Amino acid sequence: MLIKGNFFMWLLLLLVVSCTTKSSDKKYSNIPGYDILKPTTIHLKGELDEISGLYFYNKDTSVFSIIDEAGYLYKIFLRKKIEIQKWKFSKNGDYEDISMVDSTFYALKSNGDLTGFKFFSLDSIRESNHKSPLPGKNEFEGMFYDSASKQMVLLCKDCEADKKNSVSAYSFNVLTQAFNDTPYFVLDVENIAENLGTSKMKFKPSGIAVHPITKELYIISSVNKVLVVAGADGKIKNAYQLNPSVFKQPEGITFTPWADLLISNEAAEVGSPNILIFKYKKKNDVKDK
Repeated sequence: MLIKGNFFMWLLLLLVVSCTTKSSDKKYSNIPGYDILKPTTIHLKGELDEISGLYFYNKDTSVFSIIDEAGYLYKIFLRKKIEIQKWKFSKNGDYEDISMVDSTFYALKSNGDLTGFKFFSLDSIRESNHKSPLPGKNEFEGMFYDSASKQMVLLCKDCEADKKNSVSAYSFNVLTQAFNDTPYFVLDVENIAENLGTSKMKFKPSGIAVHPITKELYIISSVNKVLVVAGADGKIKNAYQLNPSVFKQPEGITFTPWADLLISNEAAEVGSPNILIFKYKKKNDVKDK
């Protein structure tokens, strides 16, 4: 009787676990074109525990990245055997994102300041610093380059001028090397909450990138474990809840020219940092879970 009782107990437990797993999977919808639940995972070294920001470099299939608090530029080669190079570009600071225009890099600081730098050799770097004109206390984490308008677009995470239900983006003209102090676009947080089926939420984005084919904005938020898709004007199209077991602390986001999606996770005191790669399906035929 004891053996039979144990057998039925284990059978019941397996049924509960199975049902819970299926129910949990249904909570996380796939994004058109991507199987968001099944990435290829690139595990990184401990030095990149606080990886922040990604920029895909097509010439040699690598990504450039930075980490919080240290003025180093990292180059990560996405090969079977991961190779990492690094260069010192500036003094230490709270760096959040990285982008490149021609051969000039731009590193975003959390207060909205930009550091531009260009390598002429290993021992020769030209650096320029641009102070944000926004008054008050502001926090930024995401940035992308709009090649059509020649603007580096910086997305607020928590800016003093924003109301509770809005998140603004501001621009820096790479030709004139000047900031624009009026919003480039404004995200409607109530619309994001509505797409997620909730009444209200705090939206604090940690990264933003432009889809190379659809030209839509892909915005991630580590705080909420959310990915938002918006038009180029910032108008919300959809929002997706992300699985925290896959996206433990998503901070960086970028695309390849052929639209593969790359998202970086900080270590978050659990395991190692990583880069997740989601292959783009041209027919958008990924089945929802």
